[in-house]
Amino acid sequence: MGRNKLARFKANEENSNVVQEGKDIFGRIQGNWRKEQFKNEQPIVVELACGRGEFTVGLGREYPEQNFIGVDIKGARIWKGSTIAIEEGLKNVAFLRTQIELLDRFFAEKEISELWITFPDPRPRDGDEKKRLTSPRFLEMYKPMIQNDGWIHFKTDNTGLFDYTVELLQNRADIRDLVFTHDFYASEFRNDHHGIKTRYETIFSAKGEKIKYLKFRFK
Repeated sequence: MGRNKLARFKANEENSNVVQEGKDIFGRIQGNWRKEQFKNEQPIVVELACGRGEFTVGLGREYPEQNFIGVDIKGARIWKGSTIAIEEGLKNVAFLRTQIELLDRFFAEKEISELWITFPDPRPRDGDEKKRLTSPRFLEMYKPMIQNDGWIHFKTDNTGLFDYTVELLQNRADIRDLVFTHDFYASEFRNDHHGIKTRYETIFSAKGEKIKYLKFRFK
């Protein structure tokens, strides 16, 4: 393991805006994000597969009246967003380092007001369907955590994953207000991401890839 990665892991241990295994808060954070981490009663917005945290941090800058949590398992990536948030004094931004498969261990019922799934691994093989972050397995996990009127947003460059997700949602009886586009920046929804691009989105867009987007709410 390189020195830079070790240094970043060490910084995550010290940064108060990173919740990860080994910290006391890790085991008691479920249902207590406002009380234990943010020390306020503001709504909580969660980004899954946040990577370096560009979107989570960007949202934190734009909306100081809300709390934002980026979730990823890669500590070296989380370090980037965590460090920027601390340097900018964004006390409404935090990061959770865990497998997304374990998300329900860290959020209580109706604790999340809004959820973003941004450019996750497409998991194209049929045998990997259950690992897709928009698969029935994950949707059932998200459903109890989201407040009744809370939006779930999904962005990807991968057409296969996007079409799979749209078809899946259209065939579920518990979905409402589903809207989608295969060309986000040419659509009426282009302002939904508040002008904030992730690193991967910038790369994909530069290659001429159309960005796909959808949002929906549970009934």
